[in-house]
Amino acid sequence: MKNIKPRLKVKEQDPQKRNMNFLEVALGYSLEEAKEEALRCIDCKNPRCVQACPVRVKIPEFIKLLLEDALDEAFDKIYEDNILPSICGRVCPQESQCEGACILGIKSEPVNIGALERFVGDYGMEKNLAEASKQIENKIKVAVVGSGPAGLANAASLRKKGYDVTIYEALHDYGGVLKYGIPDFRLPKDIVTHEINNLEKMGVKFVKNAVIGKSITIDQLFEEGYESIFLGSGAGLPSGLGIPGENLSGVYFANEFLTRVNLMKARAVPDSLTPMKLGDNVAVVGGGNVAMDAARTAKRLGAKNVFILYRRDRESLPARFDEIHHAEEEGIDFRLLENPVELFGEDRVVKTVKVEAMKLGEPDSSGRRRPLPTGKYKTYPIDNIIISIGQKPNPILKDNTMGLETQPWGGIITDEYHMTSIPGVFAGGDVVTGAATVILAMGAGKDAAHHMDEYLQNKHNV
Repeated sequence: MKNIKPRLKVKEQDPQKRNMNFLEVALGYSLEEAKEEALRCIDCKNPRCVQACPVRVKIPEFIKLLLEDALDEAFDKIYEDNILPSICGRVCPQESQCEGACILGIKSEPVNIGALERFVGDYGMEKNLAEASKQIENKIKVAVVGSGPAGLANAASLRKKGYDVTIYEALHDYGGVLKYGIPDFRLPKDIVTHEINNLEKMGVKFVKNAVIGKSITIDQLFEEGYESIFLGSGAGLPSGLGIPGENLSGVYFANEFLTRVNLMKARAVPDSLTPMKLGDNVAVVGGGNVAMDAARTAKRLGAKNVFILYRRDRESLPARFDEIHHAEEEGIDFRLLENPVELFGEDRVVKTVKVEAMKLGEPDSSGRRRPLPTGKYKTYPIDNIIISIGQKPNPILKDNTMGLETQPWGGIITDEYHMTSIPGVFAGGDVVTGAATVILAMGAGKDAAHHMDEYLQNKHNV
């Protein structure tokens, strides 16, 4: 590996310009740049990158096809396993999955698999290479609850096997967290819409404004002729801090904040029907990708001073390295080892956050060192605070579904085949694991589709 060139950096918008717009930050590779980076792949005999990918994309094979200028075939190779390459190329945590397993990373930098997948995915999108061929039909009806990454992957996999698939979405638009949770500067929404349209061309049906458990129940879906159901409704219920002042005006939960900005276009502009206006000083509590998205969005909405409050140190931040790096470039301040303990307001509007300095003790169950209180406090003036410390499944589904077993925190319990406690009802993604990544949710949806197919084939062969 002596002659391996350095990893080719992806061009980006200038930080001092991009923090004032919602255009995509990373600009992607050109064909020449993609081929230059692809040349760094050493085509391992036992590609660890494939094993580290939750949906098992055949990475060395698509890279080889890219180098041969067989771009149509490279797209087809990815699409065999991943129906959302343009999305995953942008938002997957490759550094802890495929790229983290790349053997080049031992003595150099791993191949930029994410950027190569994005390039091929965008090429396929531009050329409409995912145009559906004629599908087989087996006349068996299957329902999918949720149009996020788990639901989309599940629906695509089942549709390819010939099932009559209908996706039920609670919101007024499709895409789940891909639409409401991830800002345009990381994932342009027209890309998500394009992928949804591809599924419609495959024959997948979509129903919006359908809250399963309220609009229609699991039992009613079975009564309507669906023979199996996949629950991929995600984890959209935020966790609170549990501190005094949390109910003051000007306090937001990150998923509410991002949904209003991303899905409802609630930006502080004249043509917004539901404008989102922030003050000059905005605090964001949390250290994950959602916290980074919230902080960077607040900056773009005009907040002058945006800072992260996180109770552990920098090494413990769970967000992707790229997101932390981009946030810092854009002027986001990180105030580490600080934990909010109380919010104060005037006229019911938040004005001050009181934080306690923390120190790190022994590792906890997450493997990170446990934050411990020190009894030392300080205050910061704020106009808004955005809370991003985790999410869990909305209880509407479990509260209105007899016999559905769940974890104490709300996650649906499944067996090794992704089946829930109700025969014929499967589940996967964040509604089972809690908030995780797009690609892990897709992997769960895809795996569940395989077991749903086995279940239905056994049922019809009896």
